Amino acid sequence: MVKKITSLGLAISFLLLSSCASIVSKSNYPISINSSPSEAKILITNKKGVEVYSGNTPATLELKSGSGFFGKAQYQVKFTKDGYESKTVPVYFKLDGWYFGNILLGGLIGMLIIDPATGAMYKLDTEFLNETLSRSTVNIEKDGFKVYSINEIPTEWNKHLVTIE
Repeated sequence: MVKKITSLGLAISFLLLSSCASIVSKSNYPISINSSPSEAKILITNKKGVEVYSGNTPATLELKSGSGFFGKAQYQVKFTKDGYESKTVPVYFKLDGWYFGNILLGGLIGMLIIDPATGAMYKLDTEFLNETLSRSTVNIEKDGFKVYSINEIPTEWNKHLVTIE
């Protein structure tokens, strides 16, 4: 009889002290980042501007879903490569549907403390970034701008040329 009461007590404690999103979801999510052309440098910063990752494409890493109590994470991924325009792409997190499972399973502790503190109430909105970088129209060298003659211009730039009279 005592064993049944202890088991029942443990089960009730588990339900009261657990949180649904923390059980079903996670606080860190993998993201794959690629670019065309490959080997672009990527710099990832959080919403406070703090660098959280630096490397080259292709890359796979994990990002935290929370940024403080009830705070949803948000990141900026900046792509750079010599000869190409830099590009910055946001990475968003959204409310995880399992968070509302706390109403049935996790209780108030899960809904108001555990999931908001761990970030498990949010999930990654985009799991894969694949960005195409555009060729730079200006060649910036150490000494400044480079002036091209008409014969030096790459053929893919010809469609952007405008006649000046």
